[in-house]
Amino acid sequence: MSAALMPVEAALARLLELAEATSIEERETLPLAEARGRVLAEPLVAGLDLPPWPNSAMDGYALRQADWRGEPLRVTQRIFAGQAPGPLEPGTCARIFTGAPLPEGADCVEMQENAEVLEDGRVRFLETLEAGQHVRPQGQETRRGEQVLDAGTRLGPVELGLCATLGVAEVTVRRKPRVAVLSTGDELVEPGLPLGPGQIYNSNRRLLCSWLEQLGCAVVDAGILPDDLARTRARLGELGDVDLILSTGGVSVGEADFLGKVLREDGELELWKLAIKPGKPLTFGRYKGVPVIGLPGNPASTLVTFSLLARPYLLRRLGVRKVAPLRFPVPAGFTWHKPGTRREFLRVRLEEGRAVLYANQSSGVLRGVAWADGLVEVPEGRTLAEGEMVGFIPLSELLV
Repeated sequence: MSAALMPVEAALARLLELAEATSIEERETLPLAEARGRVLAEPLVAGLDLPPWPNSAMDGYALRQADWRGEPLRVTQRIFAGQAPGPLEPGTCARIFTGAPLPEGADCVEMQENAEVLEDGRVRFLETLEAGQHVRPQGQETRRGEQVLDAGTRLGPVELGLCATLGVAEVTVRRKPRVAVLSTGDELVEPGLPLGPGQIYNSNRRLLCSWLEQLGCAVVDAGILPDDLARTRARLGELGDVDLILSTGGVSVGEADFLGKVLREDGELELWKLAIKPGKPLTFGRYKGVPVIGLPGNPASTLVTFSLLARPYLLRRLGVRKVAPLRFPVPAGFTWHKPGTRREFLRVRLEEGRAVLYANQSSGVLRGVAWADGLVEVPEGRTLAEGEMVGFIPLSELLV
């Protein structure tokens, strides 16, 4: 492996290429109630026009515009949503409510606020009428046979609601990726247990397991791996039935970084050391054919590298095409005097439209992410004056 740091864009492009080469093709059919967060394996095609018939967008009166000459019209029927109306008598109108089908012969609706009911029950319209007004035409939203959602679409509340609108009760989705989450380091202790000298609680395990579940993955909790070469090699060998081994810590070149050592000696190493801060020692390789992503152990580094690199990789393996998070420019509410040699992702909060830095940008501080609204991206070699535009990535784009 080259000692040079790999640019973030090059690393992401390579990861997506590797993801496409090992895409998860197996599928299953699920009821809508169980499909949230899953990825469509087949396009969703409309089986009916939507709406299936012209209907009223207002509470009011349906009539044929050409029949009206300004005179009051007699009301010949009342039509509620869920009813099948009869044909409209020529020269009359129908009382109609929002969502109700238009009677045959009607071509417009006047809202009740612009109508006056006379003592004899006839209705006078107070403004000029136009054909088509306040009418939702048949097929306005979609036509039978039209592709509504592409294969590779992640199913959130809106997409599931659209499926239900079309009468679809089940969807075919890619199966869940099986991801083994492995923490490394003698210093780690699970929450609820007493801390020994020099030990800390394992936050990355809970962060990643919950995040992966939101992404629609089946999580295999591989526990905490001690700093031991033989046990590291044995544990990796036990995880041959997963789609990805996701580790935190132990991937650099220190004396206790045994995971990186095992990959370099017994596995395959595709990329290592990125020009990113925090998160430089991210590693991608394979062990006995199983892909391995080694994330840095510091919590903020784990979050940044998972969100910007591992998350897109997993989504692309499921066939998702749009894996890049939304980015948009905002004014910097801070100054940045020291140009770096790595792309920096800083934890910020938007205040009065400006990105304000969390005071402590250490890679070991997770509290700054809980405080933040998102990340700002400071390119290599860049300084910033307050008010200059900087790229902002909302956390809401990443933590789903």
